[in-house]
Amino acid sequence: MVEKERTVPIVIQILRALLRRLPVSHPKYQQILEELARREAGYNGEKSLDYYYRSLPQKKYMIFHDLNLPDGEYNCQIDTLLVTSERILIIDAKNMRNKLIFDTENEQFMQINNEHEKGYQYPIAQAERHQQYIKELLAEHKLPPLPVDYLVVITNEYATYNVTGKNAHKVKPRICKADVLLNRLEFFKKLYPNEVCSTKDLRKLSRLLLKMDTPPTSQILRKFEIGPSELLTGVHCPACLYLPMIRKNRKWYCPSCGTFSKNAHINAIMDHFLLIGPEITNRKFRAFVHLSSIDTAGRMLRSANLSYSGNKRQRIYFLKNRD
Repeated sequence: MVEKERTVPIVIQILRALLRRLPVSHPKYQQILEELARREAGYNGEKSLDYYYRSLPQKKYMIFHDLNLPDGEYNCQIDTLLVTSERILIIDAKNMRNKLIFDTENEQFMQINNEHEKGYQYPIAQAERHQQYIKELLAEHKLPPLPVDYLVVITNEYATYNVTGKNAHKVKPRICKADVLLNRLEFFKKLYPNEVCSTKDLRKLSRLLLKMDTPPTSQILRKFEIGPSELLTGVHCPACLYLPMIRKNRKWYCPSCGTFSKNAHINAIMDHFLLIGPEITNRKFRAFVHLSSIDTAGRMLRSANLSYSGNKRQRIYFLKNRD
């Protein structure tokens, strides 16, 4: 069964919010835009695999989409994790076109288009890091040592690929096109046929993974070397995206197009969660949306369908799906 449903990956949501909160003239704007385009292409590729995942025995497989697991100051992001009582399989989807070369000897990954060669991070190295991460996680939490393996799935139907080098024989079975995904899962089924984990331990693992799943807010900002002070604050106009709207007649008013809105601040709250952190206070909210009234800010936060802790003066708000 699907333990974590597929939604728009949190990294994409963060990048979109970041572009909304940076001036177009910002020196990192174009780089972030390119990163977003790459991530969105990857997401579309991941969604195309759902057709095949639906064919898997629901009682046999636990499926986790877009896991973001903390790894020190970094983030272990896994497109899809397939878990059974016999094995764990890390799925890394690549939505890339043209000819792809996996050079196992030099540990390089290249895309060739009209004789133009472009290099990318070697996906096998990333998959092996994730593999080791999951193995250590199982050991740390005293879970049975399930075999952990990986599969790089090329989702673009027009792409071709070649695996070269002295380690090609090890890597080839762990790369496939999307249309042979189910056949390749049979390879791993034969490779790891023995039951290792009980139903009780599988449930424990599921709870652990879902609890550890954390939005990589700080990692994204750190990657692009952007500080919170560089972000544009205020409330965006829902009609023309002008920033910032102002309070007028107990509503948000856009001085650019004249739009009035009662709840335009909801998107600003979400941007704060995505870019600043998982919690917000009355004071932080007022600073972020340019409000002076503590009472008005309190009413807005209380009506935003958020969870909270603490008394009125010390109250901290957070999203309801927080564990």
